Amino acid sequence: MKEAVQHNKNTTLQEDSHSSRNNLYPIFLKVKQLEVLIVGGGNVALEKLTFLLKSSPDAQVTMISPIFREETKTLADRFGVTLITKNYKKRFLKSKHIVIATTDKPEVNKTVYRDCRKRAILVNVADNPPYCDFYMGGIVTKGNVKVAISTNGQSPTTAKRLRQFFEEVIPENIDDLVKNLNEYRKTIQGDFEQKVEILNEFTKGLIGKKEVENDQN
Repeated sequence: MKEAVQHNKNTTLQEDSHSSRNNLYPIFLKVKQLEVLIVGGGNVALEKLTFLLKSSPDAQVTMISPIFREETKTLADRFGVTLITKNYKKRFLKSKHIVIATTDKPEVNKTVYRDCRKRAILVNVADNPPYCDFYMGGIVTKGNVKVAISTNGQSPTTAKRLRQFFEEVIPENIDDLVKNLNEYRKTIQGDFEQKVEILNEFTKGLIGKKEVENDQN
């Protein structure tokens, strides 16, 4: 009996641990090769568009809304974003891979979500985590180096502050290091595992002494 109680207690602790853990899987999408649709034309839509284009200026984006802010029109003209001045209809989902719903009408956003789910299209309803397949977290870009930050939808403000922190601590010349390592990698002889081992040894100086010692133990 005691063993059963202990087992249930351990199971509960494990479940609690997993429930407070960020289980999202981060990926880096080639949005130049994908079709993105933003539903809405207000402040939130402008924010999402700005965020997307800042990280991926070559993204293929379409926006649909009865009206658009002037800032959105300017940004769309600069980056080749397609603006459709109409109300949302499910036919606009054709050939789309990612959809972001940003209207100020909850029912419209939920309709977008349901329509996308039926078509296996990834969808994000702004500021409504239960209606999101993904979140747009904080991003730091330094040349070829890109760091994505997620708080599991719990605190966008924290993600913002972490982004600012990493923008400060990651050196501007990190891209030079990445490029040089890439050139060095091309000169290494041997199979994949040998190359990885050599590069791991070569780059140990990039981390602190404590981490290096742990790696050796």
